[in-house]
Order: sequence, then C-alpha cells, then structure tokens
Amino acid sequence: MPELPEVETTRRGIATVITDRPLVQLIVREPRLRWPVPADLPDTLAGRTIVECGRRGKYLLLRFEHGTQIVHLGMSGSLRRVVEGEAPRRHDHVEWVFEHATLRLHDPRRFGAVLWHPAAAGPIESHPLLAKLGIEPFDPRFGGAWLHAHLRGRAAPIKQVLLAGEAVVGVGNIYASESLFRAGIHPRTPARRLSLARCERLALAIRQTLEDALASGGSTLRDYVGAGGEPGSYFTIHAAVYERAGQPCRICATPIRRIVQGQRASYYCVKCQRA
Repeated sequence: MPELPEVETTRRGIATVITDRPLVQLIVREPRLRWPVPADLPDTLAGRTIVECGRRGKYLLLRFEHGTQIVHLGMSGSLRRVVEGEAPRRHDHVEWVFEHATLRLHDPRRFGAVLWHPAAAGPIESHPLLAKLGIEPFDPRFGGAWLHAHLRGRAAPIKQVLLAGEAVVGVGNIYASESLFRAGIHPRTPARRLSLARCERLALAIRQTLEDALASGGSTLRDYVGAGGEPGSYFTIHAAVYERAGQPCRICATPIRRIVQGQRASYYCVKCQRA
C-alpha cells in the first residue's frame, strides 16, 4: 500500500501542475472504487480551480473554494501525469483534465477512493476518514513526550498501535518495521511499556525513516510509481528489515525474522530489537 512517503511524493509531483489551475473535466471511467465515486462529482468540479494540493496521512486533499476532494491510492494505486494523447490503460479509473496537463488514477484492485467534502459540511478535518487521525510525524509538536503520552495505558503491541494511526499518522506497515528496527524496539512490545527515553528514540526513528524514504521518492514495492511514472528507490538503498526474512541483519548479522501481527507481516532482528 502507498504510505506517507509515496503519497507525499505524489503530492509534490502534482502540486505545481494543478494548483491555481481550473479543472476542465473530471472523467470517471469506473465509479466502483472502495466507496462509489459520487455520480454528480464531474458536474460539481467542472471549471472549478484547485486552490491547494494538500495531504493528511495517506490521503491527498485537492482543495477547491467550495469543498475538498479526497483521494486515496488504495492498496496498489498511483496518481500520475500522462502525456498528451496517451490512451487510457486498463485500470485507469479516474482522470483529471486540465488545459496543459492530465492526471490519471490507476488502481488495479479498486481499493482507492475519490470522494467529495463540500465546504458547507464544515472543515475537512471533520470528515469521518480524517477526524480520528493522529498527529503528522513532521509536526513540530511530535516527539518522544507526545508519543509517550499517547501510548500510556495501551496494552496492544507497539507495531499495531503505530498502524492504527491514532498516536501518529502515516506510519504504515513498511515504515513501522523499519522505524522499530532503528529504535531497537521489538514489534510485539506492549506500547504502554515504552519509557520516555525509548519513545524519544522511536519518534526520532520514525522521522528519520520517513525523511529517507521521501528523499528516495518512496518505495519500489508492487505497483507504486510517482506522479511522473518513476518508481521509488527507498528499498534499493535503505531497507534494513522489511521483506528481508532469513537475510543477515545489517548490524549484527543475525537472520532477520518474520512474524504476523494483525494479518500483517512484521520483520525484526531478535538481537538488535528488545521487548
């Protein structure tokens, strides 16, 4: 699934192309995504100008004066700019047409979403998909003290608490495993057992891991490509544990282990990461 670095890379790639430009046409070829694309959305947006291209967690937010379009890339989707005259591919379900640019949402598994939140319904932060999201990892307020306060009393394993996105948003399965390795924390450690010092290390590890991924343009897993169609390179360069089961730890040479938590794979080093 595209995680925060992939979504932020996409946002940066399209922001300069679509911000302050009127949308000529929204073409919906397949409305049956994770949630149905509103039937009246093309008429609602035709001729309207995108005033800001934002992000909250793993959601892209295309802001218009009369509301905000929420775009989620799903499990294996991408939003990319296409060259003029390029024929739609299979699974190109939604298309944003501007005077000098065209974007297409490519979503083979149809787990993505294209939704609408009218301004009259209140601030976008009140939308059900966004209302319970935690703090952004690059927010100045996020750090060890914040994390320690929000983990207090939580008996669930720290890996699953990170995935829930209520303590901090955008740390999905890939980068949770990588961040926990950097911080030296076992993924099964009960969240409430983390001391302030360990929370400080984890908060720093989360930021560093996401910063590295952003600098590399995201991951190369499955079908992810950036807004220009280019694959990310994070795992070619940086992967310490993710999908490295049985391979030697880059620090101590102990074989990396794989376990399943909440139906998601977790990777860790038994020697470098303690409970």
